[in-house]
Amino acid sequence: MGPRAVRSLATASAALSAFVIVLRYLYGKKLPFSAFVLDPAKAARRIRSREDEYDFDEYDVVIIGGGTAGCALASRLSEDPSIRVLLLEAGQSSISELFTIVPVSYSRLFHSKHEWDLWTVPQPHAASLTKYWPRAKLLGGCTCINAMVFHAGAPEDYDEWALAQKGQEGANGWTYQEFQRYLLKFEKFHPSPKYPDVDASLRGKSGPVEVGYFGYASFGTPRFIEACTKVGIPATPDVNTAKGTMGVTKVLTYINSKGRRVTSESAYLTPEVLARPNLKIITRAHVTRVLFDRSGSTPRAVGAEFTQPNGDKFQVKARKEVVLSAGAVHTPQVLMLSGVGPADHLKEHGIPVVVDLPGVGSNLTDHPVVDLHYRDKTESSLSFVRGITLAQKLKLLSALLEYRLKGTGPLTTNICEAIAFVRSTDPKLFPPEEFPLETTPEDTTSGPGAPDIELFFSPVAYKGHTGDNMPLGHYFALHGVLLRPTSKGTIRLKSSDPKDPPIIDPQYLSTQHDVAVLVRAARLLARIVRTEPLAGMLDPAGDADADLDHALHELDDAAVAERVRAKAETLYHPACTARMAPKEDGGVVDPFLRVHGIPNLRVVDASVFPTIVSGHTAAPTYAIAEKAADLIKASIHQA
Repeated sequence: MGPRAVRSLATASAALSAFVIVLRYLYGKKLPFSAFVLDPAKAARRIRSREDEYDFDEYDVVIIGGGTAGCALASRLSEDPSIRVLLLEAGQSSISELFTIVPVSYSRLFHSKHEWDLWTVPQPHAASLTKYWPRAKLLGGCTCINAMVFHAGAPEDYDEWALAQKGQEGANGWTYQEFQRYLLKFEKFHPSPKYPDVDASLRGKSGPVEVGYFGYASFGTPRFIEACTKVGIPATPDVNTAKGTMGVTKVLTYINSKGRRVTSESAYLTPEVLARPNLKIITRAHVTRVLFDRSGSTPRAVGAEFTQPNGDKFQVKARKEVVLSAGAVHTPQVLMLSGVGPADHLKEHGIPVVVDLPGVGSNLTDHPVVDLHYRDKTESSLSFVRGITLAQKLKLLSALLEYRLKGTGPLTTNICEAIAFVRSTDPKLFPPEEFPLETTPEDTTSGPGAPDIELFFSPVAYKGHTGDNMPLGHYFALHGVLLRPTSKGTIRLKSSDPKDPPIIDPQYLSTQHDVAVLVRAARLLARIVRTEPLAGMLDPAGDADADLDHALHELDDAAVAERVRAKAETLYHPACTARMAPKEDGGVVDPFLRVHGIPNLRVVDASVFPTIVSGHTAAPTYAIAEKAADLIKASIHQA
């Protein structure tokens, strides 16, 4: 590189750095709100010696975890001025964090102080690799770091949830017909003239969470959709209605009209909500356990204990209820640290058993995804966001300017721009002459109208969850997701020390069924990528590159299965670790989300999914929080 090129690169780098600093300043302005408690000692009692020496600062409801569900629940409960609410969150506010605002930049939060940096144990059926599990440590939780896909699964998923309750009181409230109102309640849909076939009358209109088509549509997105239709996947304007979720479509996103990511915090904890005198929020509060009164025949949750980063320990008291909304990893961890879980496991770690619930931390279910990479001869990929070369820096600077001035452009991509839902048993997509009937995987869907495979297109390729691991050049990617896995894993304690991360073992691909479905997904993607107009983006220069997937269609099933095992990663959808079901079926909560054996302790997050939905998990989690707010309000006022 010559002196002029070096000077140009240095100038571009300096300009880019300066612009990012300006963006951080503009988006990072903070406003004081009375809800935020800067000194925990004003909202909780510092523990100095024995627990019974001091009074607690009391609340009606203490919510543990300010993630997707926690922020929503705190907002809805505090609508009632007679209910005093405290929200405890281990991280800080995300409102002023630049990388939670600009949609494309969320992977910059991975391995940072704003997420837990969790890893699974080695997965023996997935190339014996450990897998990184991004989990946000911020108000808003994983809505700060997900791909902003608005999708609620299939209607049959919720009917399956209701059936899993086996006639318990409240079971019918989880059918799609009954639960749909909560799916609509959180939503505020913005119609787009670009997508006139979406029936706005079927969308939510007045909820706090904005959804629409404000995200970027890259060059390859319509080409992927058209290629899908040519192989037999029908185009569907809206995959979030009672008509079902099958077909291919442009993704609806949690991005607002200003091009900003919509998080649970930004949607639910607005300035008006934060001004409520009956709502308090303590951030950087790492909850170590739930506190119980065991003086009666039935234990009651009476508060929570938490620590601050400096090591100070505090306790708060809940007069009515304690709610765990810490997510599918940390909710079971906190339950077990508190003495609620498999008795034998708790005794191993010297934790006194409050309630023996074998289902806590069991039935862990996640959506594995296989990412296929392709060289892009149209050079339309968004790889420039890496900002490494001079050309990339200049293009990124231009995109930053467009984003700042208009709130539009490539930086508003949600990465997963187009999406398709299909069934692995569909003979049109998997004809018997190519896929013999005896190789057809077991049907694990929730019904005949529900999918077990998701396919999506991204205008960038990435390894290890970021694009930084890809070589320089232009790439795009296709992705196959296993929606209804039969592999089940566990969350277990590493020790009784709350600072130790839990042991995460999803048991990826431990059943032949799961491998077989992903092999079919990979074969379908190999056909789609070689179907016009998407095929026109394939650069022949990548055909001989062993790190790419241009030649996957030439492999036999065994080789494809091996590639599936090597590439499987999380789609960030862990669920079912405190599932709603009868106790004898491994359930942890009842249809009112109350923990079995502890009537005033509830779980409100993706942990309670009886079975994982055949789609994305943020929307059903929002809806669960909306329903839980109604359940808790009714319970408090009936007491």
